[in-house]
Amino acid sequence: MFARTILSRQLLRPAFAAPAAARTSFLTSIQARFLSDQTRQAIDKAVSSAPVVLFMKGTPETPQCGFSRASIQVLGMQGVDPAKFAAFNVLEDNELRQGIKEYSDWPTIPQLYIDKEFVGGCDIIVSMHQSGELAKLLEEKKVLAVEAEAAEEEAKKE
Repeated sequence: MFARTILSRQLLRPAFAAPAAARTSFLTSIQARFLSDQTRQAIDKAVSSAPVVLFMKGTPETPQCGFSRASIQVLGMQGVDPAKFAAFNVLEDNELRQGIKEYSDWPTIPQLYIDKEFVGGCDIIVSMHQSGELAKLLEEKKVLAVEAEAAEEEAKKE
């Protein structure tokens, strides 16, 4: 028992004393071991299911937390095309709820992915919305409903 306590302290001490970059890689390597291959594959599939993917608490119609509600509202204000959007309710699956945090190395939900790349949580989404970065990103990725309608109009003319 005494050896276990000393060993535990020795393992913890370097993590707290190390620079932030070292702590992050240490935590990431530990977290990676907890994420099963099956869960990782399921999350990979979910992230690839649409150009814009939001892991949230609840559904877009009935968000179950204020941060998820705010994220949905921002995406709606930005004009994301519903055909290019998918949402996953982490409250329905505890393995998904914990796994997505390890997958992205981001501790909170909601989490936004655009073209399979992690963008951030609610705070990042709102900040990007306010600065105009989110609008630019969504336009670059061609996931806005206005662009889809314009492409349909062009196709009709030809």
